[in-house]
This record gives sequence, C-alpha cells and structure tokens, in this order.
Amino acid sequence: MSSYQFRADPAADATAPVIFLFHGTGGDENQFFELAGQLLPGARRVAPRGDVSEQGALRYFRRTGEGVYDMDDLAQRTRAMTEFVRAQAGSASRVIGLGYSNGANILASMQFASPDLFDQAVLMHPLIPFAPPAADFSGRRVLITAGRRDPIAPASATQVLADYFSANGAETQLVWHEGGHELRQDELAAIQAFL
Repeated sequence: MSSYQFRADPAADATAPVIFLFHGTGGDENQFFELAGQLLPGARRVAPRGDVSEQGALRYFRRTGEGVYDMDDLAQRTRAMTEFVRAQAGSASRVIGLGYSNGANILASMQFASPDLFDQAVLMHPLIPFAPPAADFSGRRVLITAGRRDPIAPASATQVLADYFSANGAETQLVWHEGGHELRQDELAAIQAFL
C-alpha cells in the first residue's frame, strides 16, 4: 500500500461520489481542494501530494527534461497511485479524477493502465509524449481542457490525446481557450458543466 501524504474530507458519506485531485508541478494537495468543493458539492475530495521533488517543486513522477519522462519511474508511480486510488475510493458511487499539468499526466497514465479506475476524468493541460496502449473506455467520460498557445502542452499533442480517448470508446470532450498553460474561467465553467 502506497503511503502518500494527502488531504481528504473527514466525514463524507462513503457512498458519495469521490473526486481525486492531482496538482500541477510545484502545487500541493491544497491546490484544487476548495475549487473541487465548488465544482462538485457533496462529493468526497481526496488530494494526494506528489512525492517527487524537482528542485523543490512537487511532482508525481520524474522527468529528464521538459516533456521528456522517465518512463520506468512513471510506470512504477502509476502503479503506486492506482493502488492508492483503489484503496481510497472504497464504495463510492462514482470515481472522478481531476488533474492539472503534471497531475493530468499521472491521471492519464493511470487511465491507460486501468481503464476501469475512473468513471469520469478531467485532464487540464495534459502532455502525453508517447503513444498510449489500446484500451476499452466504454462508458467512461473524459474532458480535456487546453490552451491553443500552450508552450508546455502543444495543441497538436492535446488533439492526439483526445482522438485516442475517442477511438478507444470514451465519451470525450475537448475544450480550448485561446491562451497558454494557465487555467481560465471559461475552462472552469466547462469542467463544472461536465461534472
């Protein structure tokens, strides 16, 4: 069993939907906690802290450069986080993942490895610089939000990821804004509508 530091709602209903929150590089378990309460009132929130430090900035897995992932480390940490999610999800009626940037990347990696893990996933500004395996996402819903001028997660790579989820049976939405890697209000509105 993986021992992540995390923040969670203390006394939420065990059968309520649960939303797992994955922060971006340099964020922590508090980054989306309050926002999630506004986006999905009544859901149990679980926010694990990334356990990799990149010059003091917390992340969920190692990389060797911008957009260059340590694939062995990613595989190992994907397995550990998947165990954590399964253990924390318990008897929840619906399991939702929401991740931004590095958090979106670990969330997507878990989806590739265990397509049954999340009923819904919100991937904000993900970057998957490798070809994911074929998987069956029937009955799963995925929302990807992105900036058309994102210097970190290029629009072309985002489109490829959205096409991958669609081709593998997920009900997929892709929502763009005209900016870069920042989160914008219209993006949050799209997330709320999706949830």
